[in-house]
Amino acid sequence: MQPTIIVKQRVPGMSKRELTKFIADACRATRLRGMVTVMLTDNREIRALNLRFKGKDRATDVLSFPAPIFVRGFAGDIVISAEMAAKNARALGHSVSDEVRILVLHALLHLAGYDHDSDHGEMARREQLMRKRLQLPSGLIERSTSMSSERRRPKSNARSARART
Repeated sequence: MQPTIIVKQRVPGMSKRELTKFIADACRATRLRGMVTVMLTDNREIRALNLRFKGKDRATDVLSFPAPIFVRGFAGDIVISAEMAAKNARALGHSVSDEVRILVLHALLHLAGYDHDSDHGEMARREQLMRKRLQLPSGLIERSTSMSSERRRPKSNARSARART
């Protein structure tokens, strides 16, 4: 099934056709069945959705909404902030289109039933495997794990670690 793509905020260097192909490839790689809808939007809209559905009054990079179990042929919806993707890409030194792909893969794994908050690393391992297969840079779980370990280090160690990179 072809995914439905809604572009409210354009992503530099990524066509709708490229994104459609990537989503189809990623769905096959993750073994996700059913139709997927992906919307690319801005921070304002994703913030409103995050508040309404997750109770968090802040913009985020990606939201996923799995379909109810009783709905056949539909896997769920994904919403990506193109603004946050651009910010992440600049900070991490890769393209915005790669960042959108990373966010899509992460959200597809959520639609497939994975939950990195409670699965003892299963989603992280699966995401890492899929990123390698799909030739993507580091993913969200890997980043957040390394960032949180950086925050736990004493300041002097964190400074020296940054100086070495």
